[in-house]
Amino acid sequence: MQIQDLPYPDPGVPDARSGPRFLWWLWRNQLGGQLKSLAWGLLHFVSVSALPFCVGLAVQAAVDRSGTRLALTGGLMVLCGTGLAVGDTMLHRAAVTNWITAAARVQQLLARKAAHLGSALTRRVAAGEVVAVSTGDVEKIGWFVEAVSRFTAAALTVVIVAVGLVVYQPALGVIVAVGLPVVALAVLPLLPRATRRADVQREKAGRATELASDTVAGLRVLRGIGGEELFLDRYRRASQEVRHAAVRSARMWSLISAVQVLLPGLLLIAVVWRGIGLAREGRIDVGELVTVYSAVMILSYPLRHFEEIAMAYSFSRPSAKRAARVLSLGRSTDTDGTREAEVPGGDLYDPVTGLLAPAGRFTAVVCGDPDAAGRLAERLGGHPAEPDRSVLLGGVPLDELPLDSARTAVLVQDKDPVLLSGTLRELLDVPSSGAVPAAEALAAAQCEDVLDALAQGSLDAAGPMDARITERGRSLSGGQRQRLALARSLITDPEVLVLDEPTSAVDSHTEARIADGLRRLRSGRTTVVFTSSPLLLDRADQVALVHEGRVAAVGPHRELIDGEPRYRAVVTRETDEERADDDGKLLDELQEFEEIEESA
Repeated sequence: MQIQDLPYPDPGVPDARSGPRFLWWLWRNQLGGQLKSLAWGLLHFVSVSALPFCVGLAVQAAVDRSGTRLALTGGLMVLCGTGLAVGDTMLHRAAVTNWITAAARVQQLLARKAAHLGSALTRRVAAGEVVAVSTGDVEKIGWFVEAVSRFTAAALTVVIVAVGLVVYQPALGVIVAVGLPVVALAVLPLLPRATRRADVQREKAGRATELASDTVAGLRVLRGIGGEELFLDRYRRASQEVRHAAVRSARMWSLISAVQVLLPGLLLIAVVWRGIGLAREGRIDVGELVTVYSAVMILSYPLRHFEEIAMAYSFSRPSAKRAARVLSLGRSTDTDGTREAEVPGGDLYDPVTGLLAPAGRFTAVVCGDPDAAGRLAERLGGHPAEPDRSVLLGGVPLDELPLDSARTAVLVQDKDPVLLSGTLRELLDVPSSGAVPAAEALAAAQCEDVLDALAQGSLDAAGPMDARITERGRSLSGGQRQRLALARSLITDPEVLVLDEPTSAVDSHTEARIADGLRRLRSGRTTVVFTSSPLLLDRADQVALVHEGRVAAVGPHRELIDGEPRYRAVVTRETDEERADDDGKLLDELQEFEEIEESA
């Protein structure tokens, strides 16, 4: 896989049982790139490590006044230099390719999981954690995956050089061969503590990211209630905790770096001290001493990769654990279904609550519990997050259909729809029947002022449809975002449209016009709206009251408001005390009426 071939046609099925297993799965799935990196790494490191031998041969040739050997050594040095340059260039290309392709695979897996779970994802994992996994964690995971091959090349080079020194000069080579494992493994006792500190830092950074995400998302509300300073103080404290944790982690890694510098230096001193003694005794030549000395110095370069792989694993392990946790989440039902792909039609029926939405009618649903309304809306879309009896559309269980078919048949817009960044034209470019033009959908959703606001905010745009929408539509008000999301849902023109509080952020006049536009545009199509707004309820063909998980009453809005106290309490926000007062007044009036009848 090359960078220009991204994205993957199929990122595969990850092994999400644990963080290390996920890392191993990623490494195996780009084995070709890893072998390329290993080959170029060996060429690079071996070329670097061969230079000391060339220097030693050149020094000895100069001492022996041999021009032929000096010329041959010069040619050998040119060959090593060429191998070093080519190996370094190609190793960098292979390493970057491995890093980017591994990160891209993880991002595709996360995107696929988000589409697979839908709104259930953020209910099971904090939104800030999802953001952290898809950004910073992806980079750390890619770093470790690509570093493995470079570390393997460095380790093999160290072994080759140690064996070569033993063969070339046994007296000094043995010292190097014994000292190198000590140098390479001396940092192992420090790694658990460094890993724990890195985990603490990453945990605190994740909490700070979640807090920042929540603060930014609710900044408009915080400003309205004067709470922005409170949340900013909380974020300052969280960021300071991250800084302290990062400093503690950096101290440990600086200690590991110091050990990686100190021990090779001590080995070099031992080699030089022993080598000088052997040279004085005439047991080794000057060129051999220079070769061994230079080789030990050069070995500090591949040995640095031992520290890098330890650091990469320490940082990537918790990141991989979090990514595996997200990727291991599943739905309660099989997304492939047991039926052939089809888009059924007919009445929408929920056997759990007894809710029936007749085909082609506008049905409003009133729930006293907003959370229960959200769960019911999700269940009406088929494939809910929690297992339960399936909703039927025309007698066909939705969870037996493939997920794509179920979502085509029933579109659910939750109470907090998301607007993706881009132009308005791109936002409204969604799969649709083609029966509802964008202009009609925008008009039905009362988006005229939204178009004006977008045009004023994008002076370089040719028209409102080319105006850019910022991330999550943050430059728009809550009502404007809500209306644009409603227009997007109307354009899709699904067989069944389920809306959860689609007008909660607009004023009553706009809400009345939206209710009329919604009824007109969805004429002949099944529409289910969860709301407690009298304006929407009055325009529905029928209203269903869901109380304690079951449909308690069905009828027109005006009949229910007069004859159903529980319905009236939800719609009018009537408290228990007010209801008791009304009942008391009614009893008093009845008693007076009976007294009048008796006296008559």
